[in-house]
Amino acid sequence: MAKRTGDQLLRGDRVIAAEGIIGVPVGTAGRVTAVNGFRWVRYWVSFENGVSQGSIDRALLTRVDRKGAVV
Repeated sequence: MAKRTGDQLLRGDRVIAAEGIIGVPVGTAGRVTAVNGFRWVRYWVSFENGVSQGSIDRALLTRVDRKGAVV
């Protein structure tokens, strides 16, 4: 299993959109489905509104717990 280092996200983490993403309004909840990249890490996220978006930078996502509180 991967270990969390610094501010990175792991597959399965719950997130919300911190900024507007095409088809995803700010504050929409989702779950990280894939992590890829070495220097520039990008995330694939499946959002609750049915949109699955890839190549999302970490700055556009905020990690939250099960209750929706920012972690």
